[in-house]
Amino acid sequence: MLIIVDEDNINTRLDVFLSELYEGISRSKIQNAIKAGKVCVNGEPKKPSYGLKIDDRVEFENLEPEKFIKLEPENIELEVVWEDENMAVINKPSGMLTHPTFIETSGTLVNALLYKYGENLSDTNGEFRRGIVHRLDRNTSGLLMIAKNNKTHEYLANIIKEHQLTKKYHAVLKGFYPNENDVISEPIGRNNVNPKKMAVRSDGRPSLTKLKVLEHFGNDATYVELTLVTGRTHQIRVHTSYKNHPVYNDTLYGAGEGKVKTQEQVLQSYYLKFTKPFSSSIIELEIEPDEKLEKVLKYFRNRRV
Repeated sequence: MLIIVDEDNINTRLDVFLSELYEGISRSKIQNAIKAGKVCVNGEPKKPSYGLKIDDRVEFENLEPEKFIKLEPENIELEVVWEDENMAVINKPSGMLTHPTFIETSGTLVNALLYKYGENLSDTNGEFRRGIVHRLDRNTSGLLMIAKNNKTHEYLANIIKEHQLTKKYHAVLKGFYPNENDVISEPIGRNNVNPKKMAVRSDGRPSLTKLKVLEHFGNDATYVELTLVTGRTHQIRVHTSYKNHPVYNDTLYGAGEGKVKTQEQVLQSYYLKFTKPFSSSIIELEIEPDEKLEKVLKYFRNRRV
């Protein structure tokens, strides 16, 4: 198996990186496999503590040899918001993994993409991430760019790296957010206690989120627009939690369960603006609030009447 390290995983420990793929295997077993030479980075064995760099080539044997892992195309309905011969923009629903892990190999966006596009997907980031240029958390819905070939993948990855992609989110935050406009510029790295979480930490990577309040619901909640200048893992969820106003129902980052029950965080990637690959045309896309966001907004607006 080969995976190319993208920007999301820079400085992530090698053992933590593999732990996210093998959620059912203990970290000690993964560390033993690394020490036994079953994992190489750029053709060389590394320590479990090795910090990954962008474009590192991580190659490894299946750490669960008793399981034959093969990705199958699945006829899962996809909402294609826009596409041309080089790329597509998909509206990913909440609850769907962007790409498989070694524990969950079906029901993901990649399975659906393989059925719809077959071999017409980039493989720059390996078989498990065919077509995937950037990701959304399982329970975050919204717009995702998909590359149909490696040349387009490189182009899209570069506009993300150079901050030439405008990406905006809608969210409901817990409590009354005090600043109508805010800029959150706290560095983000792995959580020392729980490696599946991220955290604000002084040695983290520079991270910048712009926040605009759209609507207040008393002291209970705030409807906001968030613009990502950088794109770190869990960035919005970490930054808003750090401000003591986590995304509504985001139990991983301290929001607890609100009165309105939803499938975890009420967060949607609703807007993208970018230059069409190999063209000067500007593509601007916006979608309506999803069912989860609409449900929470309706609840708070009705209470106010």
